[in-house]
Amino acid sequence: MAVSKSTAPPRSILTVLSDAFTGIFDVVFGSIQKIIGDKNMAYIFVLPNLLIFSVFILLPFFLNFGYAFTGSDNFLLADRPFVGTDNFAQLFDCESFLEPNSCREDLFWRGVFNTAGYVFFQVGWMVGISLLTAVILNRDIRGRGFFRSVFFYPVLLSPIVVALMWKWILQENGLINGVLETLTLDRIRFLTTASWARFWVIAISVWAYMGFYTLILLAGLQGIPAQLYEAAEIDGATGWQAFRRITLPLLSPTMLVVVVLALIRAVQVFDIAFAFTRGGPGTATFTMVQFIYEIGFSGDRRQGIAAAASIAMAVVLIIATLIQLRVNREDES
Repeated sequence: MAVSKSTAPPRSILTVLSDAFTGIFDVVFGSIQKIIGDKNMAYIFVLPNLLIFSVFILLPFFLNFGYAFTGSDNFLLADRPFVGTDNFAQLFDCESFLEPNSCREDLFWRGVFNTAGYVFFQVGWMVGISLLTAVILNRDIRGRGFFRSVFFYPVLLSPIVVALMWKWILQENGLINGVLETLTLDRIRFLTTASWARFWVIAISVWAYMGFYTLILLAGLQGIPAQLYEAAEIDGATGWQAFRRITLPLLSPTMLVVVVLALIRAVQVFDIAFAFTRGGPGTATFTMVQFIYEIGFSGDRRQGIAAAASIAMAVVLIIATLIQLRVNREDES
């Protein structure tokens, strides 16, 4: 009687490739592990991220310093003559720093003043609205999970998409003016009036990013023990008193994180303002980063001036952050 041989099921191509890759992986990393030891294997796995960070962050960072102290429009540093601090001197060559027209690089100073105004109002609105939203979403309300996701949804959109979407809504033939015309009201030139353009750039950026900061503040609120509010209620404290005496002091470390992150992002504003108004009308929404972009990558391509402007902006950011950290330490002490 013949005995039938059992046949194994055929292996798929993906299984074969996976096994082959696993074998190669074991051989390669097993050999490396024998050479450098178990403790040093962590550096091998971190190495790809370090290489990416070095190529796209550290290398441009050091190149930027090289461009800031050299001249001409050549791309290679070897072809650019050393000019010392001439680029910085040109940026700060002003008869009066309060009058951009008296400056040699007047567009830079217009961008400085516009960015300063944007930072002041945008960060204030951002922190205030995010805090209010987080406090409301921290309450036991119906559909709380739904509203949390709704407020966070704009963060997932590209800033360019957000700017173009609002531009279509606010343009002269857009949705809002169409509604106003239907109601027999005059159209409003949101994009060609300086005050309206500034307002909407701030409002759109707050709408686009507030979900991120609301989420951070909401996490901070949930870390405050509920027993403190119960004790305050027993002592007869009002809701405002509990907020002022319990919520704000215990939320201050989280608030500091939010303020610092919002400040850094606000100083670097470019994408929303550029896509929404292109810096207009005139130079009403022209920012420092737009100056760096246009000087360095378009027009006469003065990379040295652009690099010097970026270093000046970085110094301002560092100083502002250190001041905030110092103030927070003094408050805690």
